[in-house]
Amino acid sequence: MCPSDGGLWLVGSRTEIRCSDSSIDAKLTYMIAAIRISQFRALHRSGTFVMPNPYDVGSARLLQEMGFSALATTSAGLAATKGRLDMNVTQDELFEHVAGLAPATGLPLNVDSERCFSEDITGVAATVSALAELGAAGCSIEDWNPQLGFIDPIDVAAGRVRAAADGAAQSGLVLTARCENHLHGITDLDDTIARIQAYAASGADAIYTPGLTDLDQIEKVVKATPLPVNVLLMPGGPSVSELGARGVRRISVGSWLSRISHGAMVAAAQELTDQGTISKTNPFLNMSLAGRAWG
Repeated sequence: MCPSDGGLWLVGSRTEIRCSDSSIDAKLTYMIAAIRISQFRALHRSGTFVMPNPYDVGSARLLQEMGFSALATTSAGLAATKGRLDMNVTQDELFEHVAGLAPATGLPLNVDSERCFSEDITGVAATVSALAELGAAGCSIEDWNPQLGFIDPIDVAAGRVRAAADGAAQSGLVLTARCENHLHGITDLDDTIARIQAYAASGADAIYTPGLTDLDQIEKVVKATPLPVNVLLMPGGPSVSELGARGVRRISVGSWLSRISHGAMVAAAQELTDQGTISKTNPFLNMSLAGRAWG
């Protein structure tokens, strides 16, 4: 029980538990995180679910209001909110972002944690553990090294996945291993499959090969591993139903919602510059959903 000055508070569309006793708060935070991890794991067991990527608390609450069952951060979307390109956010900035997003909705949150902000495997494990403590239900680790400009050798990448799995072990957080080949012009599907199999053997819970759009190749990836596979939904690419029919378990949209949001703002600002108006027929003027989601 919370002390008399704590209790249940209705905040927008969600209920928060607030206590004056910090030890009770910590226990409640741990319990809520454990429940969301369990919910997130359950989503991966059967069927296909869509996990869109908000870039701030407001967009997260809008997506919750629309009925999605899980959310994921986007490194590019977060960087854009700071006027930067992708992979130019610090570990502390990501932690602050997750600390705000994780409790903002009642949904499990998967974190795009890039390379886990460390070249040392001890640091990789520590990053994953910290994300779990902040309330994340899952996180990812990728094999692209932006500082060196290439994909890690497979043994190095697998060792980093193993370290991330060690960091996830205590909380049960869902670890996704990402093969970045197809985002960087490497079209060797055999290498991609060898990598995801190595990552699965190293303790990953899910696999993500962003950039693949060919349904036959995607199906080969799905059949090459017993783990649930995440696919990045691409403009003009296969639909959710088409991907689900090929066995894809999880679908995310990366930075596309962020890009569309910023694109809509630029288009409206251009009209303001050119015509001195904001069109009454602009479809983005409808704030009724935001009113419900933001409270």
